[in-house]
Amino acid sequence: MTVPSRGTSPGSAAEDTEARDTAADPEEAVADEGSGGTVDGEAAPDAGHGEDGEVSKESVVSQESEESEESEDADEAKKADTADGGMSEAEAELAAQRELRAKIEQRKAERDEPIHSGGKLRGTAADLLAAVRAVESGEKPGPEFYDSPPRSAGGTPTADAPAPRRIAPAPEAPVRTGLPGPTPEPGAAAPETVAAVQAVLIQGGAPDTLAPQVAQVLGESAADVLSGDPWQLLAVPGVRPEQADGFARALLGSRCGPGDERRTSALVTWLLERAALQGHTALEASQVREGLAGHSVPGPDEAVQQAISDGLVLVFQDGPEETEGIDGEEAAAEAPVPVLLGLDRYAMAEESLADGLARLVRTGPDDVWEGSELARAAGAHGLVVHTGGEAARAEPAELAERARGLGLCTVVAVHGDNGRRRLGAQAAAVTVPDLLSGAAGPGRDAEGALALDLLVVLDAPQLDVETAAMLVESMPDGGRLVLSGDPGVLGSAGAGRVFADVLAARVCPQIASRTPDPGPIGELVSGIGIGELSQVEAPGKEVVIVPVRDEGEAVHRTVQLVADSVPRAIGVPPEQTQVITVGHGGSAGTRALNTALKQRLNPGPGRFGGFDAGDRVAYAQAPGRTLTGTVVSAAADGLHLDCEGSPVVVPKEQVSSALRHGWALTAHQAAGMRWPAVVVVLPGDAAQGLSRPWVYTAFGRAERHLSVVHGVDQALARAVTEIPGPERTTRLRTLLEGLLAPSN
Repeated sequence: MTVPSRGTSPGSAAEDTEARDTAADPEEAVADEGSGGTVDGEAAPDAGHGEDGEVSKESVVSQESEESEESEDADEAKKADTADGGMSEAEAELAAQRELRAKIEQRKAERDEPIHSGGKLRGTAADLLAAVRAVESGEKPGPEFYDSPPRSAGGTPTADAPAPRRIAPAPEAPVRTGLPGPTPEPGAAAPETVAAVQAVLIQGGAPDTLAPQVAQVLGESAADVLSGDPWQLLAVPGVRPEQADGFARALLGSRCGPGDERRTSALVTWLLERAALQGHTALEASQVREGLAGHSVPGPDEAVQQAISDGLVLVFQDGPEETEGIDGEEAAAEAPVPVLLGLDRYAMAEESLADGLARLVRTGPDDVWEGSELARAAGAHGLVVHTGGEAARAEPAELAERARGLGLCTVVAVHGDNGRRRLGAQAAAVTVPDLLSGAAGPGRDAEGALALDLLVVLDAPQLDVETAAMLVESMPDGGRLVLSGDPGVLGSAGAGRVFADVLAARVCPQIASRTPDPGPIGELVSGIGIGELSQVEAPGKEVVIVPVRDEGEAVHRTVQLVADSVPRAIGVPPEQTQVITVGHGGSAGTRALNTALKQRLNPGPGRFGGFDAGDRVAYAQAPGRTLTGTVVSAAADGLHLDCEGSPVVVPKEQVSSALRHGWALTAHQAAGMRWPAVVVVLPGDAAQGLSRPWVYTAFGRAERHLSVVHGVDQALARAVTEIPGPERTTRLRTLLEGLLAPSN
């Protein structure tokens, strides 16, 4: 079977942030599927990140977060702001925002001065909200506000700097007050707070089981907040506007309407938070207005202006202007700068990240290192970007060993234990969360910066803007940062496209690996990366195509492959085989597949909150941080897991919301991880959600064997050759280009 060679496609929108949320006889096992299989009947990659998780009318909120990527939202994201009214409105919006922009303007005024480490991330007190926010299911609300019946709510050392650092003797080094730290895990709300919230939810017809979530998101005064502004229910993961509307009508009766200022404010925030789940750090003003109009807001223009005046959103007009050779009104008409709206937390994260990266570029060392191109670049620069596939991970690992040999305190950071396992003995690595929290790594110096000289971050495309800002702000002046990863994979589960934006800005050396991934799978994935889907020779059945007629057959064949065929023909046991599909919902989504796989591989009553010892699980510690593991036992403190050899405890109160069965994952959940064998399930209803980054990511998770359960006809080939994936609206590239322009 032949398949394409590795390229650099931008990642698509993020799927599920919490854990993002397939037909022949058994005898026709992998060994009998035909020699090597062909990609003729191309297997259809993940149908977007589509979900079926619409909350029922009986409940205001889905108890589990959904990973979805609405096709309507994707279309909206591609629309451009209209030229005429856009510019005049920009002036009005910018004027109304003058006071709110003061802190940003002050930061811009300071850009000509030396950039210091330790600038703190500023943002709204919405960290807990983001920590539990999940991607909504994707259907556009249809009826007008009053047409739908009431529902229940359930739905850097410079040339003269001191000697290189050594690893700090104690892990508990002091931390600067202003230094951003990792988002804390949300704790359980007080019982009295939960009880008060339950009373309000019952009054509004919402299930009282939502009370812990509401209390966690809205805080100690949640009951009072919800009573005075029922639309604050939209801050809870899974709640949709029409469900919050029903809750508000039940509480307020005739005192509320579609133009209620409380409703419009909540909707503006909800639209921008949902956009963040799809990777955007800002949206064009026209998209926000269209979103409000789609939810029956009678005056979307006025609602946007009010949100700006109230300080709910910030206004930006700092996009690139291509007006060379065009004058006056013609320039405005031909190349208008879009007016962007964004939430404070993401705006400040991007500003802080851009400042921090610029600081590393400006204060970086200028040493001469012998060796590879990557080593020479890292010796002479504070910021370096390295691109390549799985095999190329050895290059930054070798760089780290070389730096340690030079006496430099060096840290290699990965995103989870799976990434650490894949490095093997190449390099001792820590996880990004543990590095930031101080649980692992060199600790911090007296100023709160990480006590290191070189930080190498692998799988860097998985960095969201807030995590990246924390890392960069923690870097010491004169330190070296190497961001390494494959630009063809799906982007981070959180907001931003950090790796892609740094690449596009071209503000630092970019080293492209020449080491290809080996074997038929490497050849296949490499071709997909450059938009080609061809056949690869797979004499050892490294790649097998399994055609199916419908979703039921897809589920049947998937179970057969994992339980029988792959172990017998390839020698990979079920516990080392990962199923990847397009979304959580549908007849061949993760839910259906996990149900079937549990029944076959580890049947049981689900004694521990729906789980049994031996179950494969996916644990969403935080947005974009999914751990895979196996249930070991249950105790008073929660569910005990074994995650790639590391013990993890899931608190009891998080089991129902943050834990899913994990025999089957979505591609976004699987990004940044690999397994000996992978079964990619592409049912017929997956076709609309396929894109090149999705296929590239899903197929590239396999180390030794890839089976493709294929039921999408030619949709796979079309996705690889024609669909590069949805773009994300971000500001980092523009900020970097402005900070590091030659004149600066």
